[in-house]
Amino acid sequence: MARTEESPSLPQTVRSTEAIGEIVQQLRREQKLLQADLAGLAGTGNRFVVDLEKGKPTLQMQKVLDVLDLMGLEVSIRRKGSSE
Repeated sequence: MARTEESPSLPQTVRSTEAIGEIVQQLRREQKLLQADLAGLAGTGNRFVVDLEKGKPTLQMQKVLDVLDLMGLEVSIRRKGSSE
């Protein structure tokens, strides 16, 4: 996924932590929030948001899900190739 300043098209299939990070970063910028702002709203440290946006694969899943929820996103799991 190329980095652009426009809003990411959703829904999309995500297969890497880097892709999640790019989506979070794009939406955060769209909402005109600093990384520190998002960290404060999510109750995490700024380092967590930086690592999330970089796609660090070892972040705590619940914290990632909490940030996604805060940003109005949700994770949906389905079988590959399924259109539902």
